[in-house]
Amino acid sequence: MKATPYANNKGVRIHYEVEGDGAPLVLLHGLSETYEIWHISGYIESLKKEYRLVLIDARGHGDSDKPHDSEAYTMKSMVSDVVAVLDGLKVSKAHFLGYSMGGWIGFGIAKYSPQRFHSLIIGGMHPYAKPKEPEQYIKHLTVYRNTFASDSRDTGAKEALVKEWLGPTAAKMPEWKAYAHRVLPVNNWEALIALVSREWERGFDDVLPTMTMPVLLFVGESDSYYAGVRECAKSIPNATFISFPGIGHADIEARKDLVLPHITKFLKKVSQP
Repeated sequence: MKATPYANNKGVRIHYEVEGDGAPLVLLHGLSETYEIWHISGYIESLKKEYRLVLIDARGHGDSDKPHDSEAYTMKSMVSDVVAVLDGLKVSKAHFLGYSMGGWIGFGIAKYSPQRFHSLIIGGMHPYAKPKEPEQYIKHLTVYRNTFASDSRDTGAKEALVKEWLGPTAAKMPEWKAYAHRVLPVNNWEALIALVSREWERGFDDVLPTMTMPVLLFVGESDSYYAGVRECAKSIPNATFISFPGIGHADIEARKDLVLPHITKFLKKVSQP
């Protein structure tokens, strides 16, 4: 039986998987997701032909450790988890692709460990302060926690949250629905609440002028983060900005057909010697 790979970052175990062969590319998911989202969305099958994909469960998620102390979720800690995985794999430098929370950590990478990455691909996220979001997220995550509690039999409420979590496009796809029904009931909501209680509202926009590596930013134009992503692209020296009309924050993950061609084009360009 194959052993589950972990990196140990100061006592916190970080789960990861590796697929494919080629230039290393780290993939980091959004809040309340797991590394499996990249399989469900079809990215793995397309990218593993040319890249060594390093798929990470962020702390608080999936098979990684899930501290309930908000102090465990500083941006430095989240970034150092990624670095610890690379160190364990003896990868000195990689490309990075993160969506939503994964993109938020991408800006943290640019601040705390830019020397470890050739390029950054950040989807559906900007680095500006979000002062109202922690309280909003805590309320929302509490609803999910209470609804998916083991003794909750309100299947109607659960189905409503599954549809909300997936977004209109993914909610119509059986493989996405199956993934949501598998992940949401077992999420450690207390850990996720601790995560958003820490630095979720803090801004990292001071890093933008220092981001001299190639950066690809993509976002749906119906995403609430759209204006911020478009604005921050103006302050990044070597940024490419792509947007998709009529696409929301959740939906864009299910639209590999729109997003992946831009990612592969960008990676081929920045991977050239």
